[in-house]
Order: sequence, then structure tokens, then C-alpha cells
Amino acid sequence: MLFNSYFFIFLFLPTVLLVFYLISRSGNYKFLVSWLILSSLFFYGWWNAYYLGLILFSIVFNYSIGIFLLEKRRKIVLVIGMVGNILLLAYFKYANFFIDNMNYALGSNVVLEEIILPLAISFFTFQQITYLVDAFNRETKEYSFLNYCLFVLFFPQLIAGPIVHHKEMMPQFESGIIYKLKSSNLIIGISIFFIGLFKKTVFADTLAIYATSVFTASEIGIELTFFESWVGAIAYTFQLYFDFSGYSDMAIGIARMFGIILPINFFSPYKANNIADFWRRWHITLSNFIKEYLYYPINLSMTRYAVVNNTNPIIKFIITIIIPMTFVWFLTGLWHGAGWTFILWGLIHGMYLIIFQLWTDIRSYFRWGRDEPTFFDIATSRIVTFTAVVVSFVMFRSESINGAMSMYHSMFGFSGISLPMSFEAKLSVLGEIPEMIGIVYNGMFYNGVLTANPNNIIILLFIMLIIVWFSPNVTEWFRFEKPALRIDGLLKKGGLYWRRNTGFALITIFIASTALMFIQRESEFLYFQF
Repeated sequence: MLFNSYFFIFLFLPTVLLVFYLISRSGNYKFLVSWLILSSLFFYGWWNAYYLGLILFSIVFNYSIGIFLLEKRRKIVLVIGMVGNILLLAYFKYANFFIDNMNYALGSNVVLEEIILPLAISFFTFQQITYLVDAFNRETKEYSFLNYCLFVLFFPQLIAGPIVHHKEMMPQFESGIIYKLKSSNLIIGISIFFIGLFKKTVFADTLAIYATSVFTASEIGIELTFFESWVGAIAYTFQLYFDFSGYSDMAIGIARMFGIILPINFFSPYKANNIADFWRRWHITLSNFIKEYLYYPINLSMTRYAVVNNTNPIIKFIITIIIPMTFVWFLTGLWHGAGWTFILWGLIHGMYLIIFQLWTDIRSYFRWGRDEPTFFDIATSRIVTFTAVVVSFVMFRSESINGAMSMYHSMFGFSGISLPMSFEAKLSVLGEIPEMIGIVYNGMFYNGVLTANPNNIIILLFIMLIIVWFSPNVTEWFRFEKPALRIDGLLKKGGLYWRRNTGFALITIFIASTALMFIQRESEFLYFQF
């Protein structure tokens, strides 16, 4: 079931809310939780009821392991729990990928029937792994089975995150505060939801038209022009931004209608001044999971090894930074998808972060840099970071490595640069230099891949850039309403903010009506594939 569907907006969500608020008046806590669990199971099973058994098995399995670990701290039990989760994920998500690569490498012909990826398996598996690890480390307590089910199944965050943590969600479920009817929660939740829907239907789905046409052309072997390839790459970069940001807003908004506050998962990542800052802003809950449960443990053990063996600075950098970063980002890429394009995308970001750390160490060693960066410094770093992200997302979006290489070939000018014919006379003063560097005069978009008016596309991308760089995000707009968890330290004082008054009600109505009009078809969110 999709958030951006009329069935969800006008039937499913109102029904769930109405029954929730009716039950809340009785004060029956267990009935409320049970209703949310049943609603979430219906939501999950709408696509394929066959996988309801899978997610219920996962819940029972992990809850049982967690209870045992809380009573008896046995490492072997933790290993069994971890292996069970990893095997489940590996079979459904990676079995065909590994067999295909084995057949290619060995020349064999092993056939495994196509496995349909269950929705949200990566997300609910990671959530439960954190629970098991924390149960083993005595960093959690025993929760009721109903609350644990709601922790995993709660439908706003079930399909594509955020990856919620039991320490943040369980206290909300147990406090009883969320089970009281509050009109303020409903108003705030509806407002945030429709802002997210607007991002998805108006921005993301519009940009998808241009991005898809370019990447499809690249996959079938059309040699794109320099400008066509960059328009396609930037269009997809913005499409993914508004698609994921829109989903995150809708998830936070829906949860807030029920009085539940989800953790922040998206905070203007294209405003990042470096690649590390980007990952502190993009898919924040995944970044935190990778940091706390993968990178830090590996980095700590490697650092201990380097200290004990008294390695020189270069070897130490290799052991403590390059090896852990490469391994972790290989896994991060693999988590995003069972394909070499995703793995390479992960390794690209691992390389970015290694270079950034090296540059940081060099600057620190030579004491370079100002205490307060200038506007030029910030603008340059932001442009460089954004460009690096655009380049990496080409690999992320491409269906094959060949398709990605074809895009890069055009983006880096190896196919030449085609300019409008009117430029030929203007550049004649340069003699043969333009021809020598591969400039021709067929037009910036002579392939016709971009069927719409190219000038309109450029204007649209420029507007998108202005929005993502200079406009406040939803968290900033609603900063006085506690829109999400983990926002301390992110928000600055001053600026515009949302208020509960007639003016903002009219703005919300306009945003909602526009977003609803743009629902021409039910398009999936891009992160559903993970």
C-alpha cells in the first residue's frame, strides 16, 4: 500500500485514525496497541499477504532470542540470533545475485527460481538486530510482546524507514501519553504529511520523467550529449532527494497523528559542506546504525591493533581508516541492492570519505584553514560535495555497469561537447581549438532524449537547486512542535516557522490540494526496493 494513493489517504488512514481515537476514549491500552498492530499487518499484507508469515516469524524469533539474552547472557545465543537474521536477509535479497555471479565465474548453470524480495526486509531486520545486540549488552529491558510487535510493525515507518531504535520507541508505547486524543497532534501530522506528499507527487514524480528518459537511453546504447547526461544525472539526484524526503515527512506526519514521534531521517543533505556532513544528513537512522554497530566496533579493534604494534602513520591510516571504511561501505552498498552497481556506489562513497579524512588530517597537521570559513569557502565546499554526490548517484541509478559507464563517458566530455549552432560563429576567433577539444555544434540536446522543452528542464533544475540549498526543511519549519527525535543541535535560532493559525491552514490546504491533483498514477517510492 502506498502513502501516495487515494485508497490510503481517503479510506485506510481515516479508518485507522477513527477507530484509534474511539478506542482511546475507553482508555484500553491493549486494544489500542492491538488495533495498530492489526492495521499495520493489513497495510503490509496489502501487496502480498504471503509474506505476513515471514515478518511474524521474524518477530517471534527475535523477541524470543532477546528475552533469553536478557535472562541469560550467552554469546552463542546472540550468534544464533544474528546468523538467523542474516540468513533470512541473504536468502530473500541476495540468493539470486550470488548464484548468478557464481555461474558467471565458474561457467556453471545453477538455477534458482526467482525470489520476490519481501517489502521492508532490510529495515525490520536491522531494527531487530539492534535489539538483540543491546539485549546482550544489557542496554535494554524486557518489553511486552504487543509493544515489541508494534515497534517492528508500526506502518508509517515499516516499509522504508526510518530505522527506529527500541530505546526511542518503546518508552513512547509504554508511557500511555500517545493513547490520548490530541487535536494538535492531528493538525501537525496532517500538515507534515501533505508537505511530504507534495514533494513526492509534484517534484519527485515530475523529475522522474526526465531522469528516466536519459538513463534509459544510456542503457540501450544511445550516445548522450554532455548536457543531456548532466541534466539526467542532476534530475535523478533531485528526484531521489524529494522522493526520500517526501516519504520521510509523510512517515513522521502519519506517526504524529497517533501521537508517536519518529526519529529524524532527513535533514537537507544537499546543504552539506563535505561528504561526512552529507551522511550525517542523509538517511540519518541508517548512518547511525552503520556507525554504531559496524564502523565503530571494527575501527576500535583495528585501532587497538595499530597501537599495540606501534605502526607508522601511513600503515596506521590504512589499518584504521582505509580497511574499515572500505569494508563498511561495501556492505552499505550491498544493503541498498543486490547488484554490482550498488556495491560500486557504496565503494565510491567509501573512497570519498577516505579522501575527506586524509584531507582533514593533512589540514590538521599543517594547521591550515580559518577558524571561521568565508562565504566563498562554504559555497565552494557545497558545490564540490553536491557534484560528487551527483556523480555517485549515476552508478546508484543505472541498471548496469555498462549503462553507468556510458553516462560517465558523456558527463566527463569523452563524447565531446555539443553546443548550439549559433555558438560556431561566436567561437570562430578561437580557430581550431574548439574542434581539437571535441566541441561540435549540433545543439546541446540534439538526440531528442529530453522530449520536453530543454529550456524548461534547465529552469526546473535551477528552481530545485534553489529550494534544496536555501529553503528551510520541514524540521526547521516545525521546530517549535518537536516534529522528530534527535533534532537537538541541528536547529538554529531564527527564521520562519509554522504556526497553528488561519494563514498556515490555508497554505496547508493549498499544498494538500495541489499534491492530490498530481496523483496521476501510484508511483512507488524509490527506497521500497531496499
